Amino acid sequence: MSDLAIELHWSRQEPEFKPGSYSAEHLVTYNSSNELYVDAAPDWGGAQGNTNPEQALAAALSSCHMMTFLALCAKAGWPVASYHDYAEAHLGKNPKGQMSITQIDLNPVVRFDTGFSVSDTELTEMQHRAHRYCFVANSLSDDVKVTVT
Repeated sequence: MSDLAIELHWSRQEPEFKPGSYSAEHLVTYNSSNELYVDAAPDWGGAQGNTNPEQALAAALSSCHMMTFLALCAKAGWPVASYHDYAEAHLGKNPKGQMSITQIDLNPVVRFDTGFSVSDTELTEMQHRAHRYCFVANSLSDDVKVTVT
């Protein structure tokens, strides 16, 4: 199996290290060249312009779900022309009372080549299959909601 890695670097910019007085902004590097600034969510003091881990998890799930869906459609001979998703991570308390991403909503919109169509039932089943086979979804313990439109 594959081992997939990132590099993360954080260093304190403030003179003192005390609760609430330091920045959590850090740099994540993918594949030794793609850099992304990450921070806490804005509600937790992070910069609005940076990605936060909760968004990154929603992006990872959305991306994995899409790639799984595309692979399944290609095998089935479904000519997908475009795929768009709006993914949203919801924060709350899990059953243990800990802060958690309690649900991620995926809202994929799929377009096919002109002249090709599938029923709503077939499309919904294919989305459910994609969810079942998605590596990231299989790694999560809380709810993932897929709303097919």
